[in-house]
Amino acid sequence: MASTRDIRRRIKSVKNTRQITKAMELVAASKMKKAQQAALAGRPYAQLMADMLAALSSRVNEAHHPFLVSREVKTRGILLVTTDKGLCGPLNANLFKLVTEIKTPVKYFSVGRKGAQFLARTKRDLVADFQVQDRAPFAEVKVAVEFMVKQYLEGVIDTIEVIYPRFKNTLVQEPLVRPVLPLNNVKGFIAALHADTGTVRDTRHDDRQMLFEPGAPQVLEALIPFYVNRYVYQLVLSARASEHSARMVAMKTAKDNATKLLGELTLEYNKARQAAITQEILEIAAASFAA
Repeated sequence: MASTRDIRRRIKSVKNTRQITKAMELVAASKMKKAQQAALAGRPYAQLMADMLAALSSRVNEAHHPFLVSREVKTRGILLVTTDKGLCGPLNANLFKLVTEIKTPVKYFSVGRKGAQFLARTKRDLVADFQVQDRAPFAEVKVAVEFMVKQYLEGVIDTIEVIYPRFKNTLVQEPLVRPVLPLNNVKGFIAALHADTGTVRDTRHDDRQMLFEPGAPQVLEALIPFYVNRYVYQLVLSARASEHSARMVAMKTAKDNATKLLGELTLEYNKARQAAITQEILEIAAASFAA
């Protein structure tokens, strides 16, 4: 049995750990609420833009826009969205598992320090690493998306995809590979977006005659790049909500485990102290009988 001094040291250490994990849980909970609100607030905007895109694409020849034309995929372009810090459970590990399952030629782009470190450590083709603040401002995400779009238009990559943790609820974050470009099946893409966010749209045919100024091709030309930027930004917001939710759950689990361990150590300390007192009494009694 360990000495009472060693047990007291362990109890002090566990108390300090529990205090730290509790503080981190509270911080993550505060950030999680804001991140969830931002992710949920942006969904209607992204859905409305998707509906506008669907309405325009049905009135324009898809061959006129490079974002709507599918081509032979020689090199995929994937944006890996991870966290900058650890202590968020298996969130990043699940994303890395999706990366390791990819066997086709890929050029990677990264948002998040953990993803960049993983890609560099596994010697994968990392083209660029973008730093995005914790609150994920649109201007910083836009830089990453526009760089990938430029690579796509130049033919360096043939697709734009995003690997990210989709926020479902506080306890569930689902790792997904989400295709962004090319939009060769706009209606299927819009239906998947609505199903993903749990919304229902009126699917009745709209036969109204719409007039677009200066013209449907020009409006589509301006709308698609902005929609791509906004859609990827929505995915990054979802990843941020997933990060803070996973970290809060991980810290709560760590705090609960520390509390449980503290109870076990306290019981062990009391037993050791009682045994030491009993031993001292026995020694005193034996000395008295010997005298």
